[in-house]
Parts: sequence; structure tokens; C-alpha cells
Amino acid sequence: MEKIHSTTILAVLHNGKVAIGGDGQATMGNTVAKSNVKKLRKLQDGKILVGFAGSTADAFTLLDRFDEKLNAFGGNMKRAAIELAKDWRMDRYLRRLEAMMITVSKDELLVLSGTGDVLEPDNQVAAIGSGSMYAQAAAIALKKHAPQLSAEEMVKESLHIAADICIYTNHNLVIEKIE
Repeated sequence: MEKIHSTTILAVLHNGKVAIGGDGQATMGNTVAKSNVKKLRKLQDGKILVGFAGSTADAFTLLDRFDEKLNAFGGNMKRAAIELAKDWRMDRYLRRLEAMMITVSKDELLVLSGTGDVLEPDNQVAAIGSGSMYAQAAAIALKKHAPQLSAEEMVKESLHIAADICIYTNHNLVIEKIE
């Protein structure tokens, strides 16, 4: 079976507002398998948003575990992320999962990986997936040179730039924000 390629997920915290977005493309080899995949989920009644890249089944497994951790730790996103990362690294089953996640709350961005990383990104910009470096570079430039834009506008424009460059990223965007 051919490996499904990643995606592009980008989160920006700017002027006290947070937005996260992702494209809708899933590919298998050099074929677009689906063009309107939703790669974002709301947790904790919309107080926490999660974007994922990688294997969808693996991402849903991690998403369920993260939700369990959030419930166990009273919605404390950072604590839940650290506990999930520990499990992800140590558990034989979870260790095999191929996905990454960005989690956001109203004032915090975190990137989680299977190597046990829980990263608080510089510049309050987080990106994962195959087009992540294009989207991240665009978002950092927009924060610096177009600070009048909203976090949502920065995410949208940056993802469109990534989609223009990365063949595994399309223009079917889903963007969520925390009010």
C-alpha cells in the first residue's frame, strides 16, 4: 500500500487572537485521493483546537488519547500534551503511529510529535506537514510586515502560498479560530 502524504496545518497567535487552518488534500503516491478532507477538530467545547498531519487513522487515535488527557487534567492543554507525548513515546502501540499534531488554545500553541516533543514555537507560529515550511515562512513574514492582518487572515494567506508551492497541499482550506 502506498503511503498517504501529509498535508499542511498552520496556526498563528497574533494580537491576542488564534487561528488554525489546514488544506483539504490527501494523496496516495502521485494521486489525489481526496480533495476536501477536514484535518481540524474542536475539543473542550471549542476551547481547544487540534490540527493533524500524517496518517488519518493514526491521527484519530492520538486525537482520542489527547481528548482523554484533557479530560483527566481539567482541560489543561500543556499538561495533557506532555502526558500524551510521554505515552506516545513509551507505549509500544502508540510509538508506531505516524502523525503530528498542533494544539491551540486562546493563548497557547503547541506542536506534538511521536518522538516525545512538545514544542512551543517561536514567533507564535506553528506548522506541520509537507507544506509546513512554506506556510510558516509566509506567516512569519506577514506577522513582521503586515501586522494589521488578523491571525485568521495570516493563516489563510500563508496556506494559499503553501498550496501554490507544495504539490501535497491544495486550496480547499478549513480555518477555525477561538473566539
